[in-house]
Amino acid sequence: MQYEAVIGLEIHAQLLTESKMFCGCSTKFGSEPNSQTCPVCIGMPGVLPVMNRKALEYVIKTGLAVNCRIAPYSRFARKNYFYPDLPKGYQISQYELPLCECGFVEISVNGAVKTIGLTRIHLEEDAGKNIHEGASNYSLVDLNRAGTPLMEIVTEPDIRTPQEAVEFMKKLRAIVRCIEVCDGNMEQGSLRCDANVSVRPVGQKEFGTKTEIKNMNSFKFVEKALDYEIKRQIKVLNEGGRIIQETRLWDSNRGVTESMRSKEEAYDYRYFPDPDLVPVETDNAWIEQIRSQLVELPDSRKQRFVSQYSLPEHDADLLTSERATAEWFEQAVKPGCEPKAVSNWMMGELMRLLNEENRQIDECGLKPEQLAGLLKLIDNGTISGKIAKTVFEDMYKTGKDADLIVKEKGLLQVSDESEIKKVVDDILQKNPKEVERFRAGEEKLLGFFAGQIMKATKGQANPKIVNELLRKKLSL
Repeated sequence: MQYEAVIGLEIHAQLLTESKMFCGCSTKFGSEPNSQTCPVCIGMPGVLPVMNRKALEYVIKTGLAVNCRIAPYSRFARKNYFYPDLPKGYQISQYELPLCECGFVEISVNGAVKTIGLTRIHLEEDAGKNIHEGASNYSLVDLNRAGTPLMEIVTEPDIRTPQEAVEFMKKLRAIVRCIEVCDGNMEQGSLRCDANVSVRPVGQKEFGTKTEIKNMNSFKFVEKALDYEIKRQIKVLNEGGRIIQETRLWDSNRGVTESMRSKEEAYDYRYFPDPDLVPVETDNAWIEQIRSQLVELPDSRKQRFVSQYSLPEHDADLLTSERATAEWFEQAVKPGCEPKAVSNWMMGELMRLLNEENRQIDECGLKPEQLAGLLKLIDNGTISGKIAKTVFEDMYKTGKDADLIVKEKGLLQVSDESEIKKVVDDILQKNPKEVERFRAGEEKLLGFFAGQIMKATKGQANPKIVNELLRKKLSL
């Protein structure tokens, strides 16, 4: 029997607020355990929470960016369960009345555009962190993260393959980073993904029994975990077994999902409205004020890059996946550089150097106008394309301008035809057999001769003049 998967994602995005959701404690990552806590976030009796307005604005901003309806009235609820990293014994979340509903995100998979519906986006507080490493018969608890504002984004069960799930995650990450509500760092846990997965016979409308997968902290692990779980469920059904509704953990070392606990239902948490928090009311003026803060989103910017700069879709997609990269590109093009040339240098040499150092584009010392200066030197024949790569690497490492590096290292391109002619004559004289072979029809040897000349001139000979002189000499 042929099966298809049905996948829905629950993404938790940590909001970029400086303080926690209901108290003034810092949200800074990596501090000493339990150093960012107070009576409110560790659940001491008698304390009262106060809502973080910035967190509310960030969720509404996200909702607007992904085409949601913003609820005029929403409220917080208590989600009751006991766990060591939840000091109050309940989590403040939203249940019946979330802030945002009914949005969508468009993704592209294998050239086809697909719309993934969003059920809701709601605001809640994070729990603490249990630490098991290095302990023998006990665990430690760090409550620094307790109370940190989280935005939960829940999709409709519209995803059918692991690849679609990854594309959705990438698109959502690009959006929340673009509007600066979340840094999207999956390794640090500021963007986390759980997946609900089931399989059903192709053509069947009813959903199968679902499992929930947790502990996926990279795009690669999301794809691998979903692929494994889909195959596992199909194998169980083909062998006459039954899928159990449960929560499973992804073990990245072994490449398998493992049963963790039976899947909870909403009634298990005994949700009820939080009596310490007033409902949230949003009016049109507030929503429009937040809407005015939205910047150009990745999809719109990509379309503009294609139409305005005549870039291929592939280039435009890569350049607009990060807001800082897109803005860097536009600054480099601004002095009048050819957009495709800027794109090639950014996607080639610049990204290579950034990847080697695991840095973001806004962390490097190279400025967009410096790349524009380098391209000007290439265009006016001051340096060759080969020399430009050496100059670019020096610019990246030292922060110096291209023309200064060219002068300091004596890298000016040689365009004096008489000088180049001497080198051409010398190379042809030293390689008589290759000259004969070329004249006998092996025209690919033109590249060999050009390479020898460039080597002899340390890459400084004008390639156009080199090729013109070679063809002239070899045609005799």
